[in-house]
Amino acid sequence: MSRVDAPDTIAKHRLLPVIALRDSADAAPLGEALLEGGLPVAEVTFRTDAAAASIDAMCRLGGLLVGAGTVVKPDQVDAAHDAGASFIVSPGTSPAVVERAQKLGLPIFPGVATPTDIQLALSLGLDTLKFFPAEAMGGVNTLKALAAPFPGVRFVPTGGIGLSNIDEYLSLPCVRACGGSWMVAPKLYAHGGFAEVVRVVRQAVTAVAGSN
Repeated sequence: MSRVDAPDTIAKHRLLPVIALRDSADAAPLGEALLEGGLPVAEVTFRTDAAAASIDAMCRLGGLLVGAGTVVKPDQVDAAHDAGASFIVSPGTSPAVVERAQKLGLPIFPGVATPTDIQLALSLGLDTLKFFPAEAMGGVNTLKALAAPFPGVRFVPTGGIGLSNIDEYLSLPCVRACGGSWMVAPKLYAHGGFAEVVRVVRQAVTAVAGSN
């Protein structure tokens, strides 16, 4: 999928699966499970050494918008770009990371948790930001307070979000999508089967559709 269209594609589906893979051999079947479940987007985090290879494997499937998450250094932006990532997500706002992504033409959603973070991101030309860690920072109430003085900013809250509270976030006009890992948790495919992932992804897609 097009890097240019990445923000709109994520906003369309309103749900961004956050994936940490220790074995890139799981990447393709997990990507296929997402597609079968009706959710053709994925954020593969650089929390493990398998990230770049996993992004590459998922990109080869076709039809799946794959981005890189937990990107904290410019060289990780390079690795994600080379692997075929269509967007970058970072836990914080680093001008060096943002500028490298922009140079490579990659949409980037840096993490913010304070008004100062948001103003820094705005100064870098960004207006779609990751609110992280969402629940630990006060959840929906904090996000409402942060959004008020920045009416042009849109958020992708991530951290502690699941089926029990995703409706609260998606009901906010400032929220484009929510990040979550529950539908791609390693325990769902620990024994080599991905049918449970498909089931939980479908459940998540249905829940999000009902909140629109």
